[in-house]
Amino acid sequence: MRTPDNTFKAAIAEPGARRGLWLGLAGPYSAERCATAGFDWLLVDGEHGPNDLRSMLSVLQAVAPYPAHPVVRIPTGDATLIKQVLEIGATTRLVPMVETASAMARLDEIAAVDSVDGVFVGPSDLAASMGHLGRPGHPEARAEIERAIPRILAAGKAPGILAVDEGLARRSIELGARFVAVGVETTILARGARELSARLRGAAAPAPRPAGY
Repeated sequence: MRTPDNTFKAAIAEPGARRGLWLGLAGPYSAERCATAGFDWLLVDGEHGPNDLRSMLSVLQAVAPYPAHPVVRIPTGDATLIKQVLEIGATTRLVPMVETASAMARLDEIAAVDSVDGVFVGPSDLAASMGHLGRPGHPEARAEIERAIPRILAAGKAPGILAVDEGLARRSIELGARFVAVGVETTILARGARELSARLRGAAAPAPRPAGY
């Protein structure tokens, strides 16, 4: 049987940013709605989102007819789990838990691994590991990101980042990030609902709660 072509892998090997959306709701209906929004890729979150293999399969089936490429984030880099998500059709995986400031110090070593096509930076996790929990925009974390993206590019790999802050997203693209998640559908839904409710009540929308990303 011929292995399917990985169009996303080919795309991020070339210059230019591919903009994506994080999916945390673990539902095929909401995923399909997001797949029509014009994003280049969609992240199916199995680490923080309430996804298991069955719900991942349903989401993959729901978004399959659309151009947005699904990327599955598994909860841990377990070989058996990687095999299972491959078998349900997840051609692109994002493996988490390669973290802390020690990982940043070993970034060149990580990027040199042959089977790694891209290196993804999580600003919230990075800031927390540096002692700035809940402050992904802290100057020290931003400085690490500014250094990391060029280093990943220099190693011949694709830099990726979750940048729900528009300023960080634009700056990451300027630096050469190849795949940039610019929002989380869970947060977008919650924010839209709060804003609609506030408008109808003639009140200010309540401050958003952290989305866990």
